[in-house]
Formats: sequence, C-alpha cells, structure tokens
Amino acid sequence: MTYVIAQPCVDLKDKACIEECPVDCIYEGERSLYIHPDECVDCGACEPVCPVEAIYYEDDVPEQWKEYYTANVEFFDDLGSPGGAAKLGVIAKDHSIITALPPQEHDE
Repeated sequence: MTYVIAQPCVDLKDKACIEECPVDCIYEGERSLYIHPDECVDCGACEPVCPVEAIYYEDDVPEQWKEYYTANVEFFDDLGSPGGAAKLGVIAKDHSIITALPPQEHDE
C-alpha cells in the first residue's frame, strides 16, 4: 500500500509534502509530484500538509482520480527505485495522464 498524489497537485507542486516526508520518496516531475510506491513507508506525514488535498491513501483515492494510482506507479517504470528524490531534483517528464491535461489554474 502507498499514498497517491492526484489531480489537484498538477501545475501547483506546493512541496510541503516533500518537506514532511521522512524517507524522501516524493519525486518531482515537470507538472506534478509523484510518490514512489516501493519507497513510501505509509507514515501519512504528507497527507495533512497538502494545501489542496491532493494526497490520498491508495484505497481512499476519489473515484474521479483513480487513474492517478497508475500514474504514480508507472512514473517510476524507467527510473526504478532511485532511493531518494532529493538527489535527482526535477525529473524532466510526467506520466501521460498528466501531460494530457490542459494547464491547471490555481488560486494564489
């Protein structure tokens, strides 16, 4: 089981979750953040600090965002398990679910 970052994060990337994550398993793509399913220890520290409520426990992802579980898992298909996001910085890609979205507007 793992946590999933859903649509409200797209084009926002607040990163409060990254600061809270004790195992450095939240990676940054070009338009969204992704939680590595094998590196996440299910502590839940990220969920309450997300200002747009984009982070859900895998079994609790709202129906309209169920595909984001797939996006979070498949984002790492070619990366494997790097063992920490900080050393990678921004990864110059996003999952196709994210890239297919129009730019997201967020209230500042």
